[in-house]
Amino acid sequence: MRFLVLSGLSGAGKTTAKGFLEDLGYFMVDNLPPRLWKPLLEELAAHGKDRAGVVLDARALDFFGDLEAALKELHPVVVFLEARPEILLRRYNLTRRLHPLGTGNLTREIQRERQALSPLREKAHLILDTSDLSPRALREALARLLGEEAGFRVRLLSFGFKWGPPQEADLVLDVRALPNPHYDPELRPKTGLDPEVRAYVFQGETEAHYRALLTLAGLSAEGARKEGRAFYTIAIGCTGGRHRSVAVAERLAEDLSGRFTVEVSHRDVEREA
Repeated sequence: MRFLVLSGLSGAGKTTAKGFLEDLGYFMVDNLPPRLWKPLLEELAAHGKDRAGVVLDARALDFFGDLEAALKELHPVVVFLEARPEILLRRYNLTRRLHPLGTGNLTREIQRERQALSPLREKAHLILDTSDLSPRALREALARLLGEEAGFRVRLLSFGFKWGPPQEADLVLDVRALPNPHYDPELRPKTGLDPEVRAYVFQGETEAHYRALLTLAGLSAEGARKEGRAFYTIAIGCTGGRHRSVAVAERLAEDLSGRFTVEVSHRDVEREA
């Protein structure tokens, strides 16, 4: 079980960091009292989970009496995020949110929180100043410090336009202009997973069309990765979702797998036998 504690100053980026860790597969819990950490890990391990994390902020100060014992017993990696006071003030003014220690004086609240969390900061394995970091840069820094992969994935989803395009798609590729195996009686019962269908789809001048689709898919996915996205969904559609879209999705998965972690699924391949 990989276990970490994420803490730091309010406004320093804990929400962004938590979301990134969840993308990496961490089961994250907010402000869980330290005495409950061990039962949580035991329960997660029983369900096959191997990554967990707890987010601690100033609202959990009342539970810090058990913190020392929990840290010694469970040995989590402690990550502490901080930022310069003027940066925290600016971020709070932009979001107009209340500070967890809200007393009506934001400058005093930030100082009080910094003092209260200083014992935990001293125990941190990783201290990251986010003052000059964008959300993307924060995720990259965390991945580097934790020795994790950034976690970006490309999801390829084949579908049939007659059943409606998928709502989750970031990019939709229309492959209805490619040769249609549906009109070949021997190929009609098969799917784009069969080599005979793939050979039919990628015949003749189809190769140039496919290379253009591959270029567009690769450029779009790379742009999403540079933006700090966790995943990018490319939907490939033909009429029924059984032949051309499936064949193209499978080939895209093969060609893009050298650059990205790729997942492929076929939404409508079993709709029409």
